[in-house]
Amino acid sequence: MTEVTVTTGSADSASGHGRAGLLDAVKGQPRAVWVTAFAAVIAFMGIGLVDPILKSIAAGLDATPSQVTLLFSSYIFVQVFVMLLTGMFTARFGAKTTVLTGLTVIVIFSALSGTSTSIGELVGLRAFWGAGNAFFIATALSVIVGSATGGQTAAILLYEAALGLGISVGPLVGAALGNISWRAPFFGTAVLMGAALVLCLTQLPRDEPTRSGVSLGAPLRALRHRGLLTVAMSGFFYNYGFFTVLAWTPFVLGWGPTAIGLLFFGWGLLVAISSVVWAPRLAARVGEVPAMLLALGAFAVLLLADGLGSHAVVAAVTVLVGACCGLLNTFYTGAAMSVSDAPRPVASAGYNFLRWFGGGLGAFFVSRIAEWSGDDQLPFLIAVLVVALGAATLLAGRRSVGDPHHVPELAPALGESN
Repeated sequence: MTEVTVTTGSADSASGHGRAGLLDAVKGQPRAVWVTAFAAVIAFMGIGLVDPILKSIAAGLDATPSQVTLLFSSYIFVQVFVMLLTGMFTARFGAKTTVLTGLTVIVIFSALSGTSTSIGELVGLRAFWGAGNAFFIATALSVIVGSATGGQTAAILLYEAALGLGISVGPLVGAALGNISWRAPFFGTAVLMGAALVLCLTQLPRDEPTRSGVSLGAPLRALRHRGLLTVAMSGFFYNYGFFTVLAWTPFVLGWGPTAIGLLFFGWGLLVAISSVVWAPRLAARVGEVPAMLLALGAFAVLLLADGLGSHAVVAAVTVLVGACCGLLNTFYTGAAMSVSDAPRPVASAGYNFLRWFGGGLGAFFVSRIAEWSGDDQLPFLIAVLVVALGAATLLAGRRSVGDPHHVPELAPALGESN
């Protein structure tokens, strides 16, 4: 991978570089990038969409917290396994066809989710929704990276901006429509994804499939690279903590849809700002690997406060966690796309398989830990240990990830000369 040495400058210099990098990432991008980014915003809205209505779904379908949190875990587990197919599918049929396939599946199953009559039916439909998301998310990053001007750095910043915007707006949409009915957010998502489908159908360039041989096992074989495996395993532990916050906080606080929606909007806003603005500055200041370790450490400390604090502390910490998540999302994506020689779609599929699998386990275990222990906040304390494992994994394999004083993918966005 290409490495660029960054010389640490003053605070004013770092701030100026951060602003320049953001402007460079957004200006002059082709239409395909903006269309895909818009669709990505809508797709990522689906992650936080159900947060404000978890308790409403439980009441409406007479479901327990353990059953309702399956809406996250079923979605994620199906998504991670289907992601292993995306490289093979894209090579055979092309990126546009893969994106359209994913969007079509999301439209169909998000709409059907709104018609569910039992929690089991809703969990099953949500799983199919995850399959569609797998085709879209894994391919959208490749489309943006392949189409964006300004290189991979600009593409990653745009992708993370779409992620942050989507997961910040998702809870607001879920809350607004959830006040009408818990079913309304699912129908609303189907309408928005339908609009994204039409845009991608009419605006993305025609496919030029290579029909090259990409095997089903290629993403897993890519993980033989120690650097990629280190990043992916660390991401696995990080995502466990990420989804502990996302899936369990509404049950700990017990608030209504509007309050939870506003809370997670604040969280998502910090995800967006930190991923696009603060991550490049921090990486330029201390190096990519040390920045990741600092962010993981801060995340673990905040999870500890979640596990020991009052409801007011949990609410405040949930918003602050967004800053750590935004930083880590950008760092992990940049490292995974740069650390190995595997083709980007293959590396992305292998990395995302492990990372999102950790998120699925987090969403699955939180309610069960609380039920087994009788302590609603114990899941946060368990997550502290899991996130610490993520930091330990990264620290142990740091030499395979790269020189910690180099910033391989964020430096060009920080004012390096072209």
